[in-house]
Amino acid sequence: MDKLKSVLSGEEAHAENRTIAQTVNEASTLGWGTRVKGFVACFVVGGVCAVLGVCLLFLPKVGIILFIVFYTFGNLCTLFSTMFLMGPMKQVKRMCDKTRALATTLMITCLVLTMCAVFWWKNFGLALLFVILQVLSFAWYSLSYIPFIRDAIMKMVSVCIKG
Repeated sequence: MDKLKSVLSGEEAHAENRTIAQTVNEASTLGWGTRVKGFVACFVVGGVCAVLGVCLLFLPKVGIILFIVFYTFGNLCTLFSTMFLMGPMKQVKRMCDKTRALATTLMITCLVLTMCAVFWWKNFGLALLFVILQVLSFAWYSLSYIPFIRDAIMKMVSVCIKG
């Protein structure tokens, strides 16, 4: 309806001068109810994929491949689910924030390296290592949204190592 209004009012010509960020932001103007539904749906799909991947792990020959693919896809869906709540631009800005930049980089790198290890290098031991690193980096990234929790964990680990 907004598109029709802009065409009829002659504002369509000004719309061509928008940046990509403005276009993405306008496309993500969902109502709160729709955002919550999108978040829940994407989060549930991610969780189901992760659980399905674990269940498929025990199939002979193809189980490890299916596990890695489903688990990685589940992590991506879970990550993208938060974009429904915040919007894509705000999510990307928060992911690149100085407190999460390293965790985001590690997480995305582990996701990509996991898929490379399975499909390109065909090294399943390395793929499993990257899945473990995926879990750890995703947990570290998720903890970055809880104030001061990563500092507390670091102190606890240092006390355990010293003691």
